[in-house]
Amino acid sequence: MAFLIELWAFMRVRKKFWLLPILVMMVLFGGLIVLSHGSAVAPFIYTLF
Repeated sequence: MAFLIELWAFMRVRKKFWLLPILVMMVLFGGLIVLSHGSAVAPFIYTLF
């Protein structure tokens, strides 16, 4: 949790709000890969990348 607070403080102070959509998409794609690991849908998701 401290990492997220520090990251938010960095983006707020340095005016790097354009990083937020990139980080959100990375977390969503990572979660998608982790949740689909071992399921029948996994081969179809891996073809997206």
